[in-house]
Amino acid sequence: MSKFYNPKRSRNIFDPKDQKPFKLSRSKIDLFLQCPRCFYIDRRLGVGRVPGFPFNLNNAVDTLLKKEFDYYRARNQNHPLLEKNGIDARPAAHRDLDMWRQNSTGIQFFHESSNLLVFGAIDDLWINSQDEYIVVDYKATSKSEKITNVSLGWQIGYRRQMEVYQWLLRMNRYSVSSTGYFVYCNGQADREMFKGKLEFDITLIPYKGDDSWVAKTVDDIHACLMHSKIPDAKDGCDFCAYRKAVEEVSKLPQSH
Repeated sequence: MSKFYNPKRSRNIFDPKDQKPFKLSRSKIDLFLQCPRCFYIDRRLGVGRVPGFPFNLNNAVDTLLKKEFDYYRARNQNHPLLEKNGIDARPAAHRDLDMWRQNSTGIQFFHESSNLLVFGAIDDLWINSQDEYIVVDYKATSKSEKITNVSLGWQIGYRRQMEVYQWLLRMNRYSVSSTGYFVYCNGQADREMFKGKLEFDITLIPYKGDDSWVAKTVDDIHACLMHSKIPDAKDGCDFCAYRKAVEEVSKLPQSH
């Protein structure tokens, strides 16, 4: 067994006979949409995909942005970035914000028809002059071109993420703006030298979400989990293609 990956069985395995609500994270909703087969093997059989490498620099940017917005939040002041861009919003002071940011808890909603407890950890929350909450998500990358939108195909996970958070807030009876914002930090590699710091260009990208798909998807997830048969792989799933290739090559006669 590789010392780099030990495929431990998940503790959060769905049991069709269990009457307790089953926790379903925002990221697992996205996994289901990526590939129902991978999702089923993960949540029903307990073997997840091989994890990717941690994005420690991105996490550092997230932490510093939270500290920065919290600085202005605590002083009941607006962030200069919002004022500079003329955005009708200010950092929201909500008593549950710290809990909603925690990966283990997040903001939660019990979806009664499926007996699933849906949750997700938000990065930040703003509020506009209509007292509507605005979902905010931080992103960090390093690209040569300026980032102005999240409309590319590979960014669909970003858009779904925003919409699930908006849905969760609405299900908790909060007034939520359909427009959320991505605080996109783009690390610049064209500087003369490093000098112990990485400079970022920060862009606020508005995104008008549509969460109408979420409730049905949660019901579809429950139906998938209740089934005794592993679903088919989704076309284009690299993980399933890899599993199939390994299975096929392992059946070939071995040369000695």
